[in-house]
Amino acid sequence: MRGLLLGFASGVCLLQTRPALPGMMQTALLLMALMLAALLARRMHRAWARVLARIASGVITGFLWAALLATQYLAEELPVALEGQELTVTGVVANLPYRFERGLRFHFTVEQAAGADGSALALPSRIALSWYDDPRAKLSPPALRPGERWRLSVKLKRPHGNANLGGFDYEAWLLEQGLRATGSVRGVAPDSGNRKLDAFVFSPTAMVQRCRGWLRERMATALAGQRYAGVIIALVIGDQRDIGQDDWKVFTRTGIGHLVSISGLHITMVAGLFAASVQALWRRSFYTRAQLPLLLPAQKVAALAGTAAALVYVLLAGFGVPAQRTLYMIAVLGIALWTGRIASVSHVLCTALAMVLLLDPWAVLWPGFWLSFSAVAVILYVSVGRQRSSAPDGTASRRQMLCDAARTQYAVTVGLVPLTLLLFGQISLVSPLANAVAIPLVSFAVTPLALAGSVAPAPLSAWLLQAAHWLVAQLALLLEWLSGFALAVWAAPIPAWWMFALGLTGMLWLLAPRGWPARWLGLLLWLPLLLHAPDAPEQGFRVTAFDVGQGNALLVETASHRLLYDTGPAYTPDSDGGSRVILPYLRYRGISRLDAMLVSHSDIDHAGGALSVLDEIDVGWVGSSLEPGHEIINQASRHSRCLAGQNWTWDGVRFEMLHPTPSIYDIPGQKPNGRSCTLKVSAGGVSMLLAGDIEAPQESLLLSGMPQRLPSTVLLAPHHGSGTSSTPDFLDAVAPQIAVFQVGYRNRYRHPKAEVEQRYVARGVRRLRSDMDGAVVLDFAASASGGAPGVVGIETRRLKQKRYWFGR
Repeated sequence: MRGLLLGFASGVCLLQTRPALPGMMQTALLLMALMLAALLARRMHRAWARVLARIASGVITGFLWAALLATQYLAEELPVALEGQELTVTGVVANLPYRFERGLRFHFTVEQAAGADGSALALPSRIALSWYDDPRAKLSPPALRPGERWRLSVKLKRPHGNANLGGFDYEAWLLEQGLRATGSVRGVAPDSGNRKLDAFVFSPTAMVQRCRGWLRERMATALAGQRYAGVIIALVIGDQRDIGQDDWKVFTRTGIGHLVSISGLHITMVAGLFAASVQALWRRSFYTRAQLPLLLPAQKVAALAGTAAALVYVLLAGFGVPAQRTLYMIAVLGIALWTGRIASVSHVLCTALAMVLLLDPWAVLWPGFWLSFSAVAVILYVSVGRQRSSAPDGTASRRQMLCDAARTQYAVTVGLVPLTLLLFGQISLVSPLANAVAIPLVSFAVTPLALAGSVAPAPLSAWLLQAAHWLVAQLALLLEWLSGFALAVWAAPIPAWWMFALGLTGMLWLLAPRGWPARWLGLLLWLPLLLHAPDAPEQGFRVTAFDVGQGNALLVETASHRLLYDTGPAYTPDSDGGSRVILPYLRYRGISRLDAMLVSHSDIDHAGGALSVLDEIDVGWVGSSLEPGHEIINQASRHSRCLAGQNWTWDGVRFEMLHPTPSIYDIPGQKPNGRSCTLKVSAGGVSMLLAGDIEAPQESLLLSGMPQRLPSTVLLAPHHGSGTSSTPDFLDAVAPQIAVFQVGYRNRYRHPKAEVEQRYVARGVRRLRSDMDGAVVLDFAASASGGAPGVVGIETRRLKQKRYWFGR
């Protein structure tokens, strides 16, 4: 049975790595193979052969099941012709709306849809909407509640997310949630046509979401203005959206992020409390007229009560993977007790694993899935079948229980090191100490107080919630102190498969039972995992053009130096190109320092992520065309103004500043675009021109002042391909073979302009667009001295790691 379940999980994982879903012929062949494997599993005489046949059956079943669900979800597509069209939709608010600085975000279940002419349309059944404030009219969208029916005027687009190495896969998340279109509500004025039709439309989901909303409102009111109110809300209903980025940074560096949610430990605690209470009451009823134990054993009733309590808590938690895993394990144990069958721990874990993937085959795409099940697997590895000393009467002393808890924490910390490095490229060195304090405090004090406070009557609820918040605030003081250590986190590049395999072997060796020879040798197998350095081009240089949406951000690398050119846009006050794209990429690569950062000019789509980058990693110096006193200049350790004529050489790669000239800074009213730092990088016959947002006047100035410096192999399209840049004469002078357009999907500026892109087409220039190709990596291999010109290798993110949901 375990082989079948593990095979099922493997088949689901395999499907999520495929660039396309299986066709009819492939599906037919897989069904035939499944029938053959099932037959062999029943007929083979050798035990090992039957096990292999069961595993094969499980793999094929999991693959086909995941493919079936994916086909069903992808069938609901927004027609391309309807993108950007104003539509009228009627439906129900499907989740807890989230208020951010500029408006509301919520999911919407579509019941009816009509076009501008009133004709009925078929839209995806679930969509994700944003309803923005109108700052000019000083109007905000109304407070939405789950279960309300609304008629809304919307503009929609197909699912699309940024595609970068180490970044969050937004398209996969939308697919998992069943959200097959995203968009915005048009207008907030009373005459905009948006109207609430019903206060509540009953459904089990709406009822659960309304209860979650009621609990959130109670807690938010009781903890209004408190910094860690979002943590308390997350512990009760699993909604982490109100936790600040600065707090998340501390939780991540100290390794206690798993506690700032409804974890398996919390659910087990609640289920155990309810089960024990019901069992005690049920047993004591024997001394009353009811005599309930004669009707049903108290143990069975306790198992039922514990499972029901776990189910309610998991529903309120938003049904996350760790919560699901715990619920299914509790349910399997309850079923085993009711049916009188003994369930081994490994059977329970495998059943829970299969249940999670049966309902959500995309769970394997997220770190929480692997960390959750791996933690339990490690605990089983170090506990099942190993002898533990106990008191003469068979009971465990408090000291022994404390030692067992410490041993378990040590095992989980050590056991998850290889996986944590594989998933995040870093591990917290202060995690054991932080968790030793945080686990008992959060699990046995903060969480019970928060749960009780969320449902208790006023004013008791406020007192309990304030007490829980005070405990979190005291814990945060310790965590902030621990996270401040320079060696709080060990970072390394994401390891190759063989490094991870060695690290996994070392972990198993290190945690082997007592008596295993030289267990300390397991640490040696960790060395490749911990000490390998980031890769770098051996010759020439490499440029990574990030997919940051509508904005510029490129990383230029030589053999031993790195320069970041622009930092992407600011998306929200808490999110920007630096925090969402650049820093995750640098962590993935194990890069902890930049030699230089150039901020071409002050526009928010170029400078929006600079502060996040400067706050997180060491930057040698910053160059820019920013005005004196700009906050980026103030935060930089060393700053220099961009000036034409500046140049330097790193590892045989020449960097030349072509613009702006000193006189540009003295022109009154000069737009920031006109001062864009324009950099040429060249080595061995290949080069790239980074033109920022220069426009026709600056292009003309370059043509007249230094035409001999303009020819380049690759051109970063000036101003994202706007109608004010990329003049014919400029393109003729640069004569690029390749042009890179960093633009947002369906951006409101319509960049690149059709007529501008046609100029590149007419000149035979290969065009790479971040909205279509994702992040682009260009390898400029310098030629040998006196040899032929170098070459440019091209790798696009969406092609390099293509998945069946990309562009769907």
